[in-house]
Amino acid sequence: MTKPRVLQIGSIAGAIQANAALRENYDVIALWEAQDRQACLEAAKDVEVIITTARYGCPSDVILALPSLKAICSWGVGYDLIDLELLKQRNVQLSTTPDVLNDCVADEAWALLMASARHIVQGDQMVRANDWENGTRTLPLGTRVAGKKLGILGLGRIGQAIAKRSHGFDMEVRYHNRNPRNDVPYEYSKTLLELAQWADFLVIASVGGEETRGIVSREVLRALGPKGIVVNIARGSVIDEQGMIELLQSGELGGAGLDVFEHEPRVPDALKQMPQVVLMPHVASATYETRQDMETLLLENLRAYFAGEGLVTPLSLNNV
Repeated sequence: MTKPRVLQIGSIAGAIQANAALRENYDVIALWEAQDRQACLEAAKDVEVIITTARYGCPSDVILALPSLKAICSWGVGYDLIDLELLKQRNVQLSTTPDVLNDCVADEAWALLMASARHIVQGDQMVRANDWENGTRTLPLGTRVAGKKLGILGLGRIGQAIAKRSHGFDMEVRYHNRNPRNDVPYEYSKTLLELAQWADFLVIASVGGEETRGIVSREVLRALGPKGIVVNIARGSVIDEQGMIELLQSGELGGAGLDVFEHEPRVPDALKQMPQVVLMPHVASATYETRQDMETLLLENLRAYFAGEGLVTPLSLNNV
């Protein structure tokens, strides 16, 4: 029996089973391995489905090169590297892997928040270097988390999971979205600046892309203040990264916990040198359980499409 042909943009890094399962069940055209990219796209003209990840997205020229394209199945929830307007014009569907990663991403947001507030990384380094034993270094006082004010930019699935975890810390929560929600108990801030002026901690859980590029501006970060901490598990493009660096250096911003960066995997040296900053390599969903669930959902979207059942988790392009 002939296997369905698919075009894969890039390897799924850290996949537990997906890469092998794709090869077993589909005739995979590996674009990232092609020596002649244009020849590869020419050979894929009859392909109906593209497989990608939130990291790779899908270049517009690839979409335009495939006249038979009907769907893109992406591993992850980000879609800022895919031209959604072009998909609408071409009537191409897009599926992501929502919900299954909410908890682990929210967990890492809280890990970054706690590590930043309580100097966890500095303390670990101090103990390992025997500075505590030798009395050669002291740890600065941390910031209490319980009872503080938590601001969330982007109260979608992940944002709500982050807010839910704050209940155990007796925190007051407010949020900023494009529009207020009528199905949550949290107060809505009309502007992000207003939210930052109010908050002790600002967690970014918004979508990426041009619509949100630089929305967490220098002005917003300055409003968060010298005791405020910003946490980003969304996209590096959402923050004015250079502005953040300068405010951290001057002490006008208290600290940061960052899983994502503007030009990752390159991270500014200035951030690496700041003890009040906690850094992670874009791994908020990187747990065994979540990655396995993401792979299962990606494979189920593919199976359902080729079985004529339609995508399991299609993104509504009219609502983004």
